[in-house]
Amino acid sequence: MPHFAPVRVRGGRGPLHRLVRHRRRALAAGLVITAAALVAAGPHPETGGPDTRRARGHPVAEPVREREDTRFVSAPVRIADAATVRLLAPGDRIDVVATGDGGTTGGADSGADGATVVARGVRVTEVPEPVAGAAADGALVVVSVPRETAHRLVDAGTTARLAVTLC
Repeated sequence: MPHFAPVRVRGGRGPLHRLVRHRRRALAAGLVITAAALVAAGPHPETGGPDTRRARGHPVAEPVREREDTRFVSAPVRIADAATVRLLAPGDRIDVVATGDGGTTGGADSGADGATVVARGVRVTEVPEPVAGAAADGALVVVSVPRETAHRLVDAGTTARLAVTLC
């Protein structure tokens, strides 16, 4: 028999070999097929599942409970040092500190020198213009605080001198 060259067929390797050669495309195709299968396996509106308004294929989670709304009130606070109040502007965050004999003693925020932090990180909403001749009485600042903190501020303002620190 005469000697013939080997017969070569074009495209002899199948589509599986091409997929292996193009791994990224194969991975993407596999992910698409998996996602489609997961969505198809989820509850359908016609089956009458517990919550048919949610997107199919997403897990059901417990509803998030609403936190109780903290009601903020505007509380006017008389600060003993009027010059300190001139440094404040609306939007600043401050700590209100009670000093002197009438300050609350023994609290968690009480210092060894009798200073007590009455309100932490409260927002200044307004700094009214000082009244002429009232510098000896201090100056007024309006802060936005929860109602309970406003009560503590009023109590501390009647029995102690109040000061502020910028946060």
